[in-house]
Amino acid sequence: MYILKCANGSYYCGSTKDLDRRLAQHQAGEGANHTRKYGPVELVYFEEFNRIDHAFNREHQVKGWSRKKKEALINGKPDLLPILSECTNQSHWSNKSS
Repeated sequence: MYILKCANGSYYCGSTKDLDRRLAQHQAGEGANHTRKYGPVELVYFEEFNRIDHAFNREHQVKGWSRKKKEALINGKPDLLPILSECTNQSHWSNKSS
């Protein structure tokens, strides 16, 4: 599982069996539509797994995260992930105090 930072500042999350080959594809404009549109890209984070299905599951987990959570992961601050996972919308807070 890997995270790329695109030229426009957005993040792209993917998974592959061969990170070097896939990164070269993204850089050459042969990767996903997002990286083709917003490249060039920079590899900012990766995790290795023994099984591709585990990497794929992690990719889907991280894809659903907020930008702040992704940046905490990228910056090596996993202790912030639970805090950044808390719901902050108004209905949540008004129900929590009841």
